[in-house]
Amino acid sequence: MNILIIGSGGREHALCWKLADSIDNGYIYAIPGNPGMAESPDISIEDNAAIVEFAKGAKIDLVVVGPEVPLMNGLVNDLTAAGIRAFGPTAAAAQIEGSKSFAKNLMKKYGIPTARYEVFTEAEPARVYIRETGAPIVIKADGLAAGKGVVVAMTEQEALDAIDRIMEDGSFGAAGSSVVIEEFMEGEEASLLAFTDGKVIRPMISAQDHKRAFDGDKGPNTGGMGTYAPAPVMTPEMTARAVEEILKPTIAAMAKEGCPYRGCLYAGLMITSEGPKVVEFNARFGDPETQVVLPLLDGNLAEIMCACCEGRLADVPIAWKDGAAVCVVLAAGGYPGQYEKGHEIHGIADAEDAGALVFHAGTAERKGKIVTNGGRVLGVVGRGADISSAVRAAYAATEKISFEGMYYRKDIAHRALHR
Repeated sequence: MNILIIGSGGREHALCWKLADSIDNGYIYAIPGNPGMAESPDISIEDNAAIVEFAKGAKIDLVVVGPEVPLMNGLVNDLTAAGIRAFGPTAAAAQIEGSKSFAKNLMKKYGIPTARYEVFTEAEPARVYIRETGAPIVIKADGLAAGKGVVVAMTEQEALDAIDRIMEDGSFGAAGSSVVIEEFMEGEEASLLAFTDGKVIRPMISAQDHKRAFDGDKGPNTGGMGTYAPAPVMTPEMTARAVEEILKPTIAAMAKEGCPYRGCLYAGLMITSEGPKVVEFNARFGDPETQVVLPLLDGNLAEIMCACCEGRLADVPIAWKDGAAVCVVLAAGGYPGQYEKGHEIHGIADAEDAGALVFHAGTAERKGKIVTNGGRVLGVVGRGADISSAVRAAYAATEKISFEGMYYRKDIAHRALHR
């Protein structure tokens, strides 16, 4: 089987790693890929026609689309039309991530638990609503903002400043032309990803992300500074509720709306006193959740993905390993703001020799050396019999890696450890 992965981050490297373990022969390509991955043709992930032509020429049996932008751009539509099997939702189905107002309206229509909300396309009515409602309150850019378009405002002024940045200053471009303003939900967050073929839904093991840049969940939001799986807050009973009250109704709702959803559905959840509620949906594997979920998958990922594409997910065995996995993201100094690129990275092989998985995210190869090329540079994954041993393994390996300006959170999985 020949496989093509679309994307270049830690998520895609993790997918590449797991898929390589799922096929006996064949080849894995990545567009645009990174130095930790397979052969990478020089093609833009937004050039659907060129990707389709490459897939035809390379006799690709399965295309796995990692990031959200190609999904919204209809890459799965174009591949499917060309007779090429593609894992991921169509452009219409990917709206569940690409438009927060679409997702919120869907949940309201079908009674899927989520925060109360209003949608605004102009700044002044949004300000009036904030003054009337008060804080804490949550401000979200409606469109795609690389995981950074959410402001949890603890004061009214923070909320008003967020409206200025998103709608007046255009911090997130067109993604901020409208905003969703939500009630602040009390509870603990968790991520629950699931495979689906449009009818059957099979949940993965739960995870918990760490969005804030600094220890103690302080600092600006990032794309994710680390994660761990499983998340203790997602007990078997809570997971069962999330599947029955959220995942299954959402897949059924998408089918009723004429945009059946196939691929990986990511539900960002808040576990409240009333049960699980949706914070957001993503139309693809999470990053960095994928880096801890896939190492615990006891199944053939390529077979599962093909079954999702072909509507036969119910027939494929999926199991999960005992134990835990913890990912620590090594970031460039200044991230998520301005940061430098091109610094040589040392110690990756040493970390791998210590038993860690090291997934490349923002790296490049220059004159035979691996250098920094993004804000989130590497994801170091430790595995163990439980969360605490996986934490120790991850940080022991992290200490073997260095590059100029490197920083990382020292408290990944702190909620699980405090339990």
